[in-house]
Amino acid sequence: MRGVFRVGVCVCACALALVLALSARVETQSGFAETLVRTGAATTAAAVITDPPAGFDVASNGFAEEYCARQEHLTNTGSSPGVEDDECSFDDAAAEFGSHETEADGVGPVFNASGCGECHIAPVLGGGSQIAERRAGFFDGTRFIDHPGGSLIHDRATSLTLLETVIESKTNVFTFRGSQSVFGDGYVEAVGNSTLQQIAAAQPTAMRGLVINVPVFEAPGQTRVGRFGWKAQQASLLSFSADAYLNEMGITSPMQPKENTSNGNEVPDDDIVDDEGGDVELFALFMRSLKVPPRYAELATTADAIAGSALFNQVGCNVCHTRSMVTAEPETPINGGAMLVSRTLGNKRIQPFGDFLLHDIDTGDGIVQNGGAASRNKVRTAPLWGLHARTRFMHDFLSHSIDDAIQRHGNQADGARRAFNGLSRPDQRRLMTFLHSQHLDSARCCTYARRLRSGFEFNQVPSGVEGAIKKIERSRDLHNALMNARSFGQGA
Repeated sequence: MRGVFRVGVCVCACALALVLALSARVETQSGFAETLVRTGAATTAAAVITDPPAGFDVASNGFAEEYCARQEHLTNTGSSPGVEDDECSFDDAAAEFGSHETEADGVGPVFNASGCGECHIAPVLGGGSQIAERRAGFFDGTRFIDHPGGSLIHDRATSLTLLETVIESKTNVFTFRGSQSVFGDGYVEAVGNSTLQQIAAAQPTAMRGLVINVPVFEAPGQTRVGRFGWKAQQASLLSFSADAYLNEMGITSPMQPKENTSNGNEVPDDDIVDDEGGDVELFALFMRSLKVPPRYAELATTADAIAGSALFNQVGCNVCHTRSMVTAEPETPINGGAMLVSRTLGNKRIQPFGDFLLHDIDTGDGIVQNGGAASRNKVRTAPLWGLHARTRFMHDFLSHSIDDAIQRHGNQADGARRAFNGLSRPDQRRLMTFLHSQHLDSARCCTYARRLRSGFEFNQVPSGVEGAIKKIERSRDLHNALMNARSFGQGA
């Protein structure tokens, strides 16, 4: 079976110590313990930890190239088909992520968008946007009850008779959820369970994040520590993709084969799975191949930003906005054994400024998904990397400035908010300067958009992306977004 590691030890009594060992991290999926097996330390070289590439340039971090060359080795699942060889490239994955589907492709009958790029486009494809979805339900004082049809209320439908509305008699909990960037998420997926567990264990009891274990669609019966979505409701980018394809676009796939209802009422269903799984695989390939959000390097090295970095720790922001973590070693099984950590994503030191755990900071949306009753008023810590590629903040997008977002922190984050407010005005400014340094580096932004733009304008299609260009040409909205991205990159 691919991905199964055995530690072989051969000891000869005639030798003082002859140990041959393999060194690997094994992420067990039942107990969520990641065990480091390292024997023969004297003969095993220490793992080299490096920083990942950063940028909003919509170019591969190297994963797509490695994956397409080693797909059979890196994956082990019968629940998803993998990527066809003739479509396995970063450009094809980006084109699929940015394309728009139609009703003929399976969109609907209830949905929120017709393509990933509708919600993940700022400042470039794969980023966030101003778009927010609606969630609703009923809390009876003891338990949360989903709104009929599920807590997600879809804003669009293929027929007006199927359009969902909030049923007031069934609702006393309502919230918005903002679209988040997926830059760097491939590295987050490669973080081991034990790393997130250890972060939680090290936090003060009053501020400790909630670790939840969630199903992995591509490994039926297996679970893993959740980390994606505002409720940390997904642990794998393939599961995340299948979930979004169904719940945001209404397109079924092998891992999510059943159509959604309309306010709990069954909808016409031909019992045919809309997508055989290839699109879902390409979405995941695109996200895993994105670089981490870049910092605004010039600002980060100023005296104010350096002082603000120390103040960030001093007031306690770093307890939940964890500065850095290291991804698991290459060849480590993750996602219920359905995947091995790649060389590209393994042993990387990332700086997300987030712990990917659930906390109650007094802004909780009251919705329960995979985390049980304890998660009702908790949301996942928003990672701060790429902070100023955003214009709206907090899970509901109701804060329009960083200062307002800070002032909304309460409950588990109340002490940090009060400590910030207790700083002198110059020190508050220094801390804000540090936060602003989590800014995109515009010089490196949008080169992919410019590359595509050149092809459109001069009919000089870059080598290797002819198929991608054809798909993107069919998407007017994405094309316009790429044009805007180009202007953004030049004007910054």
